[in-house]
Amino acid sequence: MMKKVGVFLFIFLVLGIVEVYLEMQNELGERVETSMEVEQPAEVESLVQLIFEHAKKGQVLDIPFIVGETDMEQIHELWGNPDGKSENSKNFYDTYFSKNATIGHRSEVVFDIRSNSMPIQQIRLEDIKEIGGEPDEIRVYQDEEVNQTILLYEVTPIYQLKWILPKPTENEPNPAVDHISIYTKLKVARKEENLIITEMSLEEKIGQMIFAGITGTSLSKETKQLVSGDKVGGIIFFKDNLQDVNQAVTLINSIKAESSDNKIPLLLGVDQEGGRVSRLPKLTSLPTNQEIGEQNNETLSYRIGNLLGQELNAFGLNINFAPVLDVNSNTNNPVIGDRSFGNNAGIVSKLGIQTMQGIQSQNIISVVKHFPGHGDTGVDSHLELPVIQKSIEDLNALELIPFKNAIADSADVVMIAHILLPKIDPNFPSSLSHEIITGILREQLQFDGVVMTDDMTMNAIIGNYEIGQATVEAVKAGNDMVLIAHEYTNVKRAIESILQAVNSGEITEERINTSVDRILSLKEKYKVSNDQVKEVNIEQINQSIEQTVGS
Repeated sequence: MMKKVGVFLFIFLVLGIVEVYLEMQNELGERVETSMEVEQPAEVESLVQLIFEHAKKGQVLDIPFIVGETDMEQIHELWGNPDGKSENSKNFYDTYFSKNATIGHRSEVVFDIRSNSMPIQQIRLEDIKEIGGEPDEIRVYQDEEVNQTILLYEVTPIYQLKWILPKPTENEPNPAVDHISIYTKLKVARKEENLIITEMSLEEKIGQMIFAGITGTSLSKETKQLVSGDKVGGIIFFKDNLQDVNQAVTLINSIKAESSDNKIPLLLGVDQEGGRVSRLPKLTSLPTNQEIGEQNNETLSYRIGNLLGQELNAFGLNINFAPVLDVNSNTNNPVIGDRSFGNNAGIVSKLGIQTMQGIQSQNIISVVKHFPGHGDTGVDSHLELPVIQKSIEDLNALELIPFKNAIADSADVVMIAHILLPKIDPNFPSSLSHEIITGILREQLQFDGVVMTDDMTMNAIIGNYEIGQATVEAVKAGNDMVLIAHEYTNVKRAIESILQAVNSGEITEERINTSVDRILSLKEKYKVSNDQVKEVNIEQINQSIEQTVGS
């Protein structure tokens, strides 16, 4: 009997221990579940916040590109060729499965970055609204395969964040995200591509990207070929071409007449900076920029710019390669010197921008130069390639300041210098450098106007590169126009080299279209035409100069 009682007591004790153990396990499990329930929303909340923060910068989390700024060349360099491609109404979409990303682009510029990464697909409808609030717009998209809701948030004036989810249903009122999209209208999504481009041959497009020099003082056979055959985008004149007023007007009018049958008028320009760099004949000399800088007078700078614009208008020209925005920080600089407003970036910015705006006030295109800054060179790039041992931090602290400010004040064209900056790009001079032109000028400073090289026949370039090779590299780097000021054979070789690069796939025709679109938009903005000049009132212009300089 005692044994039976002992057995029952033992069983009872074991059952009690098991019950206590199970209760402890249940409590532990509840704690783990509670902990997970607390941590999971915190992780999702953080992820959603990060996505909104990146969207304000035009980026998708874990994707190193920016909509409206990154071009397809950069993407191909970093990610290679896409796994799939599609096209929709002039928009192209490249899919990279390994990156869980699709890149939308037009005219070689990215306008849409989409991601369907696994972390993003853990986010649900209510998570988005809890962090981001109510969307600015709710859209619906439905086809044979999907029925989706799109939550659109205007995260900045230029960037949109879109959350794409299955349409909520009674069974699933809180669906998970399918993918997100960061979208921009490309500087108000780049204007609709100029319709005239679609009617142009590849050769005509390439011609628009060439700014050529001519020889002689009258319309030569070679000049006729440049205008009517090669259909170049512009012609630059030097003192040798413009000996006196009547001859200059006759030459310019004859070139315009030769161009009259072309669909697109010519840019016709000179380096009319004032001071020692003045090309137009019989005009009273204007003070140097250094002298203007010493006075530090913004009103005077604007008036000087206005006079420069009047001078070009009088001769029937439409583009001035001025002002110089180089900060003359090297007193031994052999090429800039008194062409600069001084060694103070603030003064150079202030006076340079006033001169630029004075030129523009006369409906003359102003070209600011020489990006990213030629003021600290010790050699003349006409003779050899200058080397400057400066980092991007150094440039941001001095040389880039005037250009950054001019861009903010509506600069239309930036000219690129021929200088080597090994700390930024050890392989190419600035005029051929993708890092400097696309990386700094386009992306960092967000310049969307026309970019052109300085004269490619300077020894800094042709002393180190074959002209055709240099021209192709210049286009690949991001230049819209290539200036070739001397020798018709150089111009022909440049055109042929770009054509060969497009035909071989080294440069895409879409890339060419992007530059031509900028060039045509510039010509349209300033209403460039082939209108003839009737007469030049030199006395009236000189009188205005005397009154301005004398005051």
